[in-house]
Amino acid sequence: MSKIASDTKMLAEGTVIIALTVILKDVLPPIYQLPQGGSVSAAGMVPLLWFALRRGLRPGLEAGTVYGLVHMALPGSYIVDPIQALLDYPIAFAALGLAGMFRKYPLAGVGVGIFGRFLAHFASGVWFFSQYAPAGTHPVVYSAIYNGSFLFVEFIVSAILIYIVVKRRLLEIYL
Repeated sequence: MSKIASDTKMLAEGTVIIALTVILKDVLPPIYQLPQGGSVSAAGMVPLLWFALRRGLRPGLEAGTVYGLVHMALPGSYIVDPIQALLDYPIAFAALGLAGMFRKYPLAGVGVGIFGRFLAHFASGVWFFSQYAPAGTHPVVYSAIYNGSFLFVEFIVSAILIYIVVKRRLLEIYL
């Protein structure tokens, strides 16, 4: 297959993955929604993780960034500052692309990708959302608990589904 055909195939696949992520994360109602943002979705991160594991680091980072920009433009996004917007949307979802470094160890890739997303939301929470911390709770502790609460559940769901994908050999399909 020529380089142009291969690149076109990857671009088309990435576009479908981003659209599927929009459906799972933004169109379908969340399973659980937190008050200042963040939610447990119906496996909303799995398509981006699958794409990163399948295609590698750079395509995974690019697809995550594009999804983060789309997600930020959709109704319901919560933006208080340009830096917070970058941390909570394109950077957080691009971090899922870090899974692409772990193709031989997909569950580790899921963990690293979601941990990367956690770090972006955590930094945003400490810096921009500390006023929501209960009295006497340090912003670092509040942000870790708040963001960890929904991302831990997302990790469990994503890890189970990626495990199934790996066992069914769907990472190699039509490469």
